[in-house]
Amino acid sequence: MTTLAGGGLLLFFLLCAIALILSLIVSEMAAAILIGWGGAICSILLMLAGAARLAGGQDYYQPLWMVHGVGQLSLRIDALSAVFLFAAGLVYLSCCLFAPGRMMHSRNRYPARRYSLLHFALMISVAVILTAGDALTFLISWECMSILTYLLVNHGQEEQTDPPAGYIMLAMSEAGFLAVVIAFLIAASGAAGLSFSALHESSVQLSAGAEWGIFILSLFGFGVKCGLVPVNFWLPRCYTASPAVFVPVLAGVTLNLGFYGILRMNGDLIPLHGIGPGLFALVTGSITALVGILYATTENDLKTMLAHSSIENAGIIVAGIGAFLAFRSSAIAVPAAIALTAALYHTVNHSLYKTLLFESAGEIESAVGTRDMDQMGGLIRALPGISIVFLAGCLAISAAPPFNGFVSEWLTLQTFLRSALLSSALVKVVFALCGAILALTAALAITCFVRTYAMSFLGIRRGDWRFTVAGLSRRARASMILLAVACLLLGILPTYAIGVLNRAVEPLAGASATAALVPPFFTANGSNGQLPAAFLQDFHNLGAQTGAHVLPGRGLVLLLRGLEQNPVVFAMSPSYGVAAVAVFVLVAYVVVGWLTRRRAAASGELWAGGIPRLFPEMTYTATGFSNPVRVVFQAIFRPNIVEDARDTVAVHFRTAIRRKRDETHLVDRIFLEPIGTAFGGFARFLAGMHHGLLSAYVSYALVFLLAILFLYRLT
Repeated sequence: MTTLAGGGLLLFFLLCAIALILSLIVSEMAAAILIGWGGAICSILLMLAGAARLAGGQDYYQPLWMVHGVGQLSLRIDALSAVFLFAAGLVYLSCCLFAPGRMMHSRNRYPARRYSLLHFALMISVAVILTAGDALTFLISWECMSILTYLLVNHGQEEQTDPPAGYIMLAMSEAGFLAVVIAFLIAASGAAGLSFSALHESSVQLSAGAEWGIFILSLFGFGVKCGLVPVNFWLPRCYTASPAVFVPVLAGVTLNLGFYGILRMNGDLIPLHGIGPGLFALVTGSITALVGILYATTENDLKTMLAHSSIENAGIIVAGIGAFLAFRSSAIAVPAAIALTAALYHTVNHSLYKTLLFESAGEIESAVGTRDMDQMGGLIRALPGISIVFLAGCLAISAAPPFNGFVSEWLTLQTFLRSALLSSALVKVVFALCGAILALTAALAITCFVRTYAMSFLGIRRGDWRFTVAGLSRRARASMILLAVACLLLGILPTYAIGVLNRAVEPLAGASATAALVPPFFTANGSNGQLPAAFLQDFHNLGAQTGAHVLPGRGLVLLLRGLEQNPVVFAMSPSYGVAAVAVFVLVAYVVVGWLTRRRAAASGELWAGGIPRLFPEMTYTATGFSNPVRVVFQAIFRPNIVEDARDTVAVHFRTAIRRKRDETHLVDRIFLEPIGTAFGGFARFLAGMHHGLLSAYVSYALVFLLAILFLYRLT
């Protein structure tokens, strides 16, 4: 399996290099085909490399070059790399199937040859980031990824903003990159080289202050890429401005690199000893999740709403990583394993359903010419295929069973309940508050995506747009179906997914998540050191062993059980749940059909409150649906009303109310505006010093010289 992983990776790099050369010489049409077929093959090879390592159990190591003063440059595939490689390959496979049809439909906006060149170069840089075995290779490939991402964001950009969104993203990426470089320099201060193994071995010599410095720099340096508060102000703007063919890659691949960097640095290379960093990440992630979903719930632009939702999911993942770090530093291994499993599970889940939603949003925008949900409605009749896959994505991201988002968010919240094992009362309070924030976030996520689907696809059409799409290509349809099926499978078969993720979890957490979460109901002897035999027998009597002679694995039940002093059991089984619901629906269908088969169905004109028909302007809009959230959380949004007009008939009867709001984002208001005001004031002070008086300039030089002499005297 190790040879298979290495061979797949080597073949991936070879085919990508060939594709780069072909992108320079083929026609525009051939370049689009190259992205479709060549990109799909390269994506499958990435998945193969990751799957082979997860199945084989041994790391793949490939030395590259020896650099004087730095050490050995190398590539390495361990279990953590394999998880992200497989997820990146799956998302890239879907994007490569989706992109050619969209590029041919909009050939003038998206030059295929240039996009193909950047596309394959980005694939190489992503693969090198996830397989780098030393800091120098990692940093070089990270910088290449940032530049290529900037070029792809601006590729065929329709909306030129001032300054363009790509420049803001690039500036933030460079700031994050500098923070990461400083973190690596601190980590390498006492190491024999820049290899990851050397950094890990020397981490025991780091002081508590150095660990905190590395953690803060890496958290926010990598957090720029995944959208953590307060370094996420670029993300909604950039996602909205990105081409429809690239934004799924931005949300499903490059976003995950931030999580990978945080875990690689703080979970693997520099094992943190205090509980403080874990709590800091936990609080930061929880606040990020709440802020992201609040703005997603009130946003009417479909792509911008999905971008804010990415911030919310990034917060959930980082909160899970924070819980993992906190439990591990407290030497509580099993909850640490569960927390890391939840974080990795949600990372994969978010990649799949967010890619699905962004691809669907691109097709919707192409069909109706707008992203404003207030102007949509009735799309289910015009785009029935898109409506089905978009509904699957909405259910998955809303954490509705039986889709995958439910499993990972359930595991995350259950992890927070394990905080009862911690000794500090203050730490328990922090976990409880963060758990409450994430529970509120989950409720708002349901509100957000019920609003999104209902206002966009249901009801009657609003606005004066016309459909301009002839239909989805087979490849684009296959892309979306692939993602929807993957979301469903990860939702109904979580016990198998946890067993795979455990290959990456166990070395970092020091405990098996599979042993803690998946009781061995399908095994012959039913033995598990963490669960009493009588307890297992009770679940056997309830039918938990159903399917033991048909299905492989340990079982189909996820179960968390407390200790003897608190033996509370939390259990679920999406697999059995789906089967039960299917049986109930079938029985209800048969019974209702039998009861009504002899009754003739009556039809008549729809009653609409006494009016001839329901006009579009009378229907509920996305703004109206989200208005209660705006009112309840007005202290956070703090809008400025720039227009408030009411049209009336005979004074007493209102026919229309128009209200325009000008909102400043919370991050801008709390962080950016004060910083900008301070720098502006300092700049005005310096400008005031330039008044042309020679005597004043001589005085400045004299004061500066005296200050230098005074400081020198003190030292």
